[in-house]
Amino acid sequence: MVTIESTADMAAKVYETMERNLAIVRRRLGRPLTLADKVLLGHADDPEHQAMEAGKSYLFLRPDRVVLQDVLGQTAMLQFMQTRRQRVAVPTSIHCDHLIQARVEGQADLRESLVENQEVYDFLKSAAAKYGAGFWGPGAGIIHQVVLEQYAFPGELIIGTDSHTPNAGGLGACAVGVGGADAVEVMAGLPWEVLYPRHIAVYLTGKLSGWTAPKDVILYVAGQLTVAGGTNAIVEYIGPGARTISATGKATITNMGAELGATTSMFPFDDRMTLYLKATGRGDLVPFAERYPQLLAPDKEVEADPEKYYERVVKLDLSTLEPYMVGPHSPDRARPIGRLAAEVADPKNAFLDTISSTLIGSCTNSSYEDMSRAADVAEQAKAHGLKTAVPFLVTPGSEQVRATIERDGQMQSLKDINGVVLANACGPCIGQWRRSKEASEVPNTIVTSYNRNFPRRNDGQPTTMNFIGSPEIVTALAIAGRLSFNPLTDSLTGADGKTFKLSPPKTAPEVPARNFDRGRPTYVTPPEDGSAITLKVDPKSERLQLMEPWPAWDGQDFKDMPVLLKAKGKTTTDHISPAGSWLRYRGHLDKFSDNMFMGATNAYTGEAGKGKNVLTGQTGQSFSAIARDYKSKGVKWVVVGDANYGEGSSREHAALSPRLLGAAAVIVRSFARIHESNLKKQGLLALAFQNPGDYDRIREDDRISLIGLSDMAPGKPVECVVKHSDGTSETLRLSHSFATSQLEWFRKGSALNLFHGK
Repeated sequence: MVTIESTADMAAKVYETMERNLAIVRRRLGRPLTLADKVLLGHADDPEHQAMEAGKSYLFLRPDRVVLQDVLGQTAMLQFMQTRRQRVAVPTSIHCDHLIQARVEGQADLRESLVENQEVYDFLKSAAAKYGAGFWGPGAGIIHQVVLEQYAFPGELIIGTDSHTPNAGGLGACAVGVGGADAVEVMAGLPWEVLYPRHIAVYLTGKLSGWTAPKDVILYVAGQLTVAGGTNAIVEYIGPGARTISATGKATITNMGAELGATTSMFPFDDRMTLYLKATGRGDLVPFAERYPQLLAPDKEVEADPEKYYERVVKLDLSTLEPYMVGPHSPDRARPIGRLAAEVADPKNAFLDTISSTLIGSCTNSSYEDMSRAADVAEQAKAHGLKTAVPFLVTPGSEQVRATIERDGQMQSLKDINGVVLANACGPCIGQWRRSKEASEVPNTIVTSYNRNFPRRNDGQPTTMNFIGSPEIVTALAIAGRLSFNPLTDSLTGADGKTFKLSPPKTAPEVPARNFDRGRPTYVTPPEDGSAITLKVDPKSERLQLMEPWPAWDGQDFKDMPVLLKAKGKTTTDHISPAGSWLRYRGHLDKFSDNMFMGATNAYTGEAGKGKNVLTGQTGQSFSAIARDYKSKGVKWVVVGDANYGEGSSREHAALSPRLLGAAAVIVRSFARIHESNLKKQGLLALAFQNPGDYDRIREDDRISLIGLSDMAPGKPVECVVKHSDGTSETLRLSHSFATSQLEWFRKGSALNLFHGK
């Protein structure tokens, strides 16, 4: 039986394997290694024969752990059933965090969620028991915070079905967000296949002070690297400044590395991690990490001369860093807070100064340190008779954090200025926010300490503008009620009519003096033998639907396919496969797929979510309805996309829905990493214009043919014949990133079809 917990024995075996593998890697490469090199190649399935060229080779790795959130966990377990395995092959846990909707306050919202989602929770709980996975019930907390508290340790290789899995990099783990099929394969005992990431370093010096927080590090870096700058790269934070940041501060930074498109982000092992491991009851792991320091940091030559070993190096002096704000609508629209007021005053930006809601916490910023600094600001306002000027919502990241800040007083400080404490769940961060129409259906400003701020992300409304900052800055803005307020320079008026300035929050403890309060128990250990458990799915269910294997490719070229959608501009997984109220149907692929491309912008009309059925001539139809009509007539279709197509969440449904409704290929200027992998895993052709300008050549009524598919090979372009309605045609060349083994996914119909020889 697989042990779920991260035990000292598990850590010892991980380090022993890494040391053995890296001896082979060093002999073969003959060069100093970065931290990412050590952890990834230390987990190589076959280090003696593994190709190791960054940006080109596909690595076959043996992860130590798989973590599933409840939404993608449904499809992951439904797919795992297809593998016919009796037990998971690696430590696996399921975390119920995505389905709890924010409405009134935490306890009431949790009760409502239990009633509404009981069928899903029962399925996940029984599936975990049957297959030997740990189960964290509703209210336990957000997956990433729970993993940091319970499972992560330096050097561990984790994959998880959520794009913010890299949060565990705050404890020196190499934690990567993946699609469900990747996770299922590892759970079933196969190695994990991933493109060997490129190397990027952020070299930190100095030390944070005043209003500046770890959040500002990643907001600054997002502005430097942009939402695509980290694609297929691992970002390592090195240098003396890295050792001055708390473990949870490091986690904030690595969590938001997902906003750079990075494979993951990591910090080397240090004393800050030791402190956190001990405070969370895992002190027995520390001696093993301390025994292998050479495995858990870049080689000295690398840190001494980073430009020689990293493709790009961003240098940052923490002592001079100002608090940053990013947004709206993209996490790389960054500026120091001192410049924001001028942008608000500029009518060209159309920013609204009056804030409608403020929100702190989430998986990114709900640590004990974060909540303590926000509480400091709240106490200052309270001392001057002030409360927040606008709604102020607080999301604890876990039951452990919630119980501890309730015990130690930070929660009361936030409540005293009108803070409303939500459930320990994702909530508004992922669109699970039952917000009033009056507030959300008009242009409005919200300020959050979350990680992602694409349009519609938080409340489903494109008119909401989300600006992101640190929890302490967001708390200050909640008190002022204005986006243009700068707590570093501006004054407030107290209840006595006198003006005052907020002081920078005092240095907060990284961990509580009395360690953490575990709170209410929510974890269920799987039985030693779950074989007698039967998983039942009601055929009439609206929430769950058993999955069938996809049909294999018939060996024929795809000819004369209509273009279902030509997407213009930013097309995230939120645009392709919206969340919010649709999360209810994530376990029922057919019902869920009615939202396909609902948020995508039609390049021909500028309208979101609707297009033209070129077979009937009807316009203004939803893309899902058009796709279903094409499928009913046996017509395959393609999607054409813009740059960095599929950025954002690891949302596997953004690939599953097109597969279900008859897509054959997605052709884009460029892909975001996880989405490209998800498409390939589901048997779809993920292709890119060799000349990005060819995107402009595709017309609404074109027919697309992909020729010579039986001869597809790594590095060989695909021939694309475009027939125009005027009788002319042209031939374009499309590139792809399929490895030889991945082409079998396409031929078999999906990666999972390899399990049963379909």
